[in-house]
Amino acid sequence: MFGHQNNDQDQSNNGYGQVNDTQPTNPPAPAPLNFNPALPTPPPQDSPAAPATDTNTTSEEPVTSAPPVDMLVANDATNDLLDIKQRALNELSPLVEHLEQSPEEKFRTTMMMIQATDNQALVKDAYAAAQAIPDEKIKAQALLDIVNEINYFTQHHQA
Repeated sequence: MFGHQNNDQDQSNNGYGQVNDTQPTNPPAPAPLNFNPALPTPPPQDSPAAPATDTNTTSEEPVTSAPPVDMLVANDATNDLLDIKQRALNELSPLVEHLEQSPEEKFRTTMMMIQATDNQALVKDAYAAAQAIPDEKIKAQALLDIVNEINYFTQHHQA
């Protein structure tokens, strides 16, 4: 048969009608060993193909793969954005009083700063801004937002 291997001989057909008696065979990869008895034994893998292992290493530590490059780039970009956000908030904080805003806008700006920095001291400023909102419906929502923010702070710090 074409491509059929005869198990009784050390020769194999290479698919072109030629016999190849020096075909290398790859031994099955050894199961990973758990060298630290404090670590739990990993569960068996569901996939039929086990990941390739490097059998030439002499280290007893398991080989771990690094995160994909695109994930590292995304993490760096996120860290850069968070750094810029923190610097902008630090610069905005002393300047926010110079903004010409309606009481509602001042309340929203103050709430954004509270949520971005977890600065409890700004809750008093948000409350004062809410008190100055002339529309009763918007004022009620602002006061509710303040209560929710205070609940966050009191529950967050009790845990």
